[in-house]
Amino acid sequence: MKPLGIGLIGTGYMGKCHALAWNAVKTVFGDVERPCLVHLAEANAELAGVRAAEFGFEKATDDWRALIADPDVDVVSVTTPNQFHAEMAIAALEAGKHVWCEKPMAPAYADAERMLQTARQSGRVAVLGYNYIQNPIMRHIKTLIGEGAIGSVNHIRVEMDEDFMADPDGLFYWKSELSVGYGALDDFAVHPLSLLWYLFGHVEAVAADMVKPYADRPLKEGGRRAVENYDAANVLMRLGGGISAVLMANRAAWGRKGRIALQIYGSKGSILYDQERMNEFELYQAEGRGSEQGFRKILAAPAHQPYDRFIPAPGHGLGFNDLKIIECRELIRAISGEPASIVTFEDGLRIEKSVHAMAQSFHERRWIEIG
Repeated sequence: MKPLGIGLIGTGYMGKCHALAWNAVKTVFGDVERPCLVHLAEANAELAGVRAAEFGFEKATDDWRALIADPDVDVVSVTTPNQFHAEMAIAALEAGKHVWCEKPMAPAYADAERMLQTARQSGRVAVLGYNYIQNPIMRHIKTLIGEGAIGSVNHIRVEMDEDFMADPDGLFYWKSELSVGYGALDDFAVHPLSLLWYLFGHVEAVAADMVKPYADRPLKEGGRRAVENYDAANVLMRLGGGISAVLMANRAAWGRKGRIALQIYGSKGSILYDQERMNEFELYQAEGRGSEQGFRKILAAPAHQPYDRFIPAPGHGLGFNDLKIIECRELIRAISGEPASIVTFEDGLRIEKSVHAMAQSFHERRWIEIG
C-alpha cells in the first residue's frame, strides 16, 4: 500500500500526540510505509506555520476545509475541542478521507449519530481516540479474563479522577459550559467506559447522579459565572452476563492526575489496575494454600505485546504517547483491511449513548435501560 497522506486539524495537546504517533509508527513497528505528513490546520496562519515546521508537515493553513479538500490527504486527524468534532469529521468523510477523531464524538447525540451515518455511507475507516485500550497490560488483562484466570466476573468498580478542575478559584473556561457536554461524564469518563466495552461489552442499564462541587467560578475580567455542567458523577451500571458495576468520575479531585482505577472481581480471583501506574497490575487467584494466597504485582514486559516493539526489557515502562503510536498502527491495520483493535464510530456511538442515558437517569431520577 502506498504511504498514507496525513492531515492534522488542531495542534494542542492531542494534536501533538497525533503528530508524534504519525512520525513514530514506522520507526516502532517497521511493517508499514512511513506516512507522509501532508497538511496541518490551525486557527491562525502564523501558528499553523510554526506547528507545521515543528511537527514535520509539508503544508500549513488556517482553513481546515482547505486541508480536507487537499487530494494528497488520505487520513484526517481531528484533535480540536469536542464541539467541532462532528462538522470536521463529517466533512472529511464526505470528501472520501479516513478519520481519526479524538473522543468523545460530539456533545449532542444527534451529531454523533450523523457522524456514524456519514461514516457508514462513505465506506471509509472512522475511529475514535480511545488509546487506553491499546495498553499491552490491558490487552493481557483481557486475555486473562477470557482464559478464566479469575473465574466468572461478577462485579467491577472503576474510578476516573483528575484535579484540573479542583481549585475553586480556577478561572471559568469552556469545559464548564453546558454546550460542550455534561461535564465529567463525557469529558473523560468515556475513557473508563471504553475499557469496560473492551473487556466486557457495552453497558446495558444505568442509574446516575451528577454533582457540582463548585457552583460558580471567577472570570478573568472580574465577577463570577455559574458552572453549567457537572464535575463529578456516580453511576450504578449493569453489564451483560449479570455483571454489576460502579463508575465514579471526578475532575475536581485534588492529587489525582490521570487515575483510572479498575477493580475486577470474579469467582476465582481479582484484578486491580490503576492508570497512574499503567505499566503494572495486580492479580489475585484463589488457588493453593490460603496461607500463601495474595495479590501478585505483574510488570509490563516484552511478553505483553507490543511492549517489545518499544523496549526489550521488563519494568522500564510505556507512556501515554506510546499508546497513541499503538493506536495509530491499529488504524493503519484497519485501513489496510486487516483485523484491528479500534473503537469505531459504531462502538463509539454506543459509548455516547451510555453517557446520555446516565444524564437522563440523573434528571429523571430512575434506572435507564440502554437499547
